[in-house]
Amino acid sequence: MTPTKKVAIPASSIGVDVEQPLHNKDNEIITESKKQINQQATNNVTANVVAGGESDLKTISMEELYDTAYPPRVPIVEGLIFNGTYLFVGAPKVGKSFFMAQLGYHVSMGIPLWGFPVTKGTVLYLALEDDYARLQRRLSKMFGMEGSSNLHFATQSKALNQGLEEQLHKFVKEHEDARLIIIDTLQKVREVGGDKLSYGNDYEIVTKLKRFSDQYGICLLVVHHTRKMESSDSFDMISGTNGLLGAADGAFIMQKEKRTENKAVLEVAGRDQQDQRLFLNFNREQCVWELTKSETELWKEPVDSVLESLATVVTNEAPEWSGSASELLQLLPEIDMQPNVFTRKLNVSLERLLIDYNIKYESVREHSGRKIKLSLIQPKS
Repeated sequence: MTPTKKVAIPASSIGVDVEQPLHNKDNEIITESKKQINQQATNNVTANVVAGGESDLKTISMEELYDTAYPPRVPIVEGLIFNGTYLFVGAPKVGKSFFMAQLGYHVSMGIPLWGFPVTKGTVLYLALEDDYARLQRRLSKMFGMEGSSNLHFATQSKALNQGLEEQLHKFVKEHEDARLIIIDTLQKVREVGGDKLSYGNDYEIVTKLKRFSDQYGICLLVVHHTRKMESSDSFDMISGTNGLLGAADGAFIMQKEKRTENKAVLEVAGRDQQDQRLFLNFNREQCVWELTKSETELWKEPVDSVLESLATVVTNEAPEWSGSASELLQLLPEIDMQPNVFTRKLNVSLERLLIDYNIKYESVREHSGRKIKLSLIQPKS
């Protein structure tokens, strides 16, 4: 028997003033669910890694890989930036700090950015080239008098290897809903002597930051400068060596043809996301960046008939379900899969279930055997 095919609803393109589907508006609850899934995945990985001494090469088989429910990559800004470590690069005075403040405010308030849904959470902005008076003037011009208690600033910090990591650990532990940390700029947190130009040094500094962002499942956005030499590939203009981009999860390049212009191009590239080229305009009255157009429309995954069927199991009237894979398949006769294959399908689709269908999936081992738990996440009104 083959899965029943269902009619796919055309996906709206993401852009200015485009209303997003209801299932993308429950970001606060999705964030809370992610904490529990992170712990589940960590336990699974620990149990599945081949046992051995500390010096042994730890491996995992393809089957064990499929049998593990890894934490979802809940987007900070959907389709634009995820948890991980990213570079945000541009020439001096191109408008990077205005965009950092704009991004931080939107994430802290849960307000969509250019029509892209945002996961609300606490934001730390290390504005290390500013002072508090300048920040006050800038923010009040951008956002008026409505402040955000979830947006925190610091104009001084320690350098890497000199206490910055401990400072960030402390902040995240005190703010469990932390989603985004902005470091403006990279040069300000390099340890003394760490600016020596070498691939190894550049790779090491971003690797340290990435290790931190991966540990807590947050986004670290590191502001950096372009070099003066032009290149046909915008990402070759990142100041320093390829070690910076090589260690990062992705990068943003902001460029203007002339510094006095209001128009800019923002190019995006990353390991787990689509390359994008966004055309922006700087609103000088409000000091915010506005999206005018996107060179390409984001590709949307086609409708998955298995997930569509699964979405009928949990409803507003019955928001939770628990049982074995075999019991779940009995409720879905249109799905022709063996229980173990079905479970692996759900493990692989954990992120999409959460983001696209509002369904939190858990695979839990109990005395009676492994159980599947499904919970419908209700959007806040």
